[in-house]
This record gives sequence, C-alpha cells and structure tokens, in this order.
Amino acid sequence: MSMNWSESLDDVDWNELAALYHAAPLGNKNASDLKTAFSNSRFMCFARDQGKLVGVGRALADGVDCSYLCDIAVLPSHQGTGLGKKIVGRLVALSASHKKVILYAVPGKESFYRKFGFKRMTTAMAIFENQSQASEHGYLTEI
Repeated sequence: MSMNWSESLDDVDWNELAALYHAAPLGNKNASDLKTAFSNSRFMCFARDQGKLVGVGRALADGVDCSYLCDIAVLPSHQGTGLGKKIVGRLVALSASHKKVILYAVPGKESFYRKFGFKRMTTAMAIFENQSQASEHGYLTEI
C-alpha cells in the first residue's frame, strides 16, 4: 500500500470526505460543514491510496498553547493497517510546539490513543448540540 499524503485543502472532494466519515463510521457530516471545519483548522492530513481518500485527521490549534486533534477517520478497508497511527502521529508531530495537545475520541478507543502518550483528563467538560444523544453514545457522564 503506497500512500499519498497531503496537508493541503487543494483538490479536496468534500463529498468524498463526507462519505469517508459516514463509512468510518463517524456519523453523517455534510460536505459544506466539513469544508468550513477543515478551512478553520490549523493542521490537517489526508491519506490517499491510488487517488482514493482513505484516511484523514485535523487539529484546531492556536500556535502556542493548545492543539486539539479531532475528526480522525479511516475507511474500514484500511482500518487495522497502521494508517490511523500514522495520521495521529503526523498530527501530534505538527502540534509538537504547543504546550498541550488534546484529543477528542470515540468512547472505547482510549487504548489506541494511550500508545501516543494521551491520558484521560479529569476536568474536560462539554456542551453538545444533542446532550441526550451524546450521553447515550457514552460521550457524557454525570459529574
């Protein structure tokens, strides 16, 4: 498997990206929202296999204090190949100059991210658009 890597929004097919998130599965994200989210992100990486988008990730960062990794996704056909590790590794390396790197992960995937040195935060809190759905999916707990 020969990956072609990009850190540029040039030539991104936003519908293809939306399909990747749906297949990963990381939910239904529409192309327009993804374009806005990635355009406002400091770091990103796209992995293509024979021209097909197969993996992606991004980080919101302020350049000094905090970088927040999110939206890391790999097509099911490429999961288990080490591609996810490479995406996270690239984003962590791009974020290295920040005092803290924070990660938002799907519940149950914590052991994967521990390999990179991530540890559970005891003070993280969130407000979701749909609080009850976030609770049902394991993203929120009562304090």
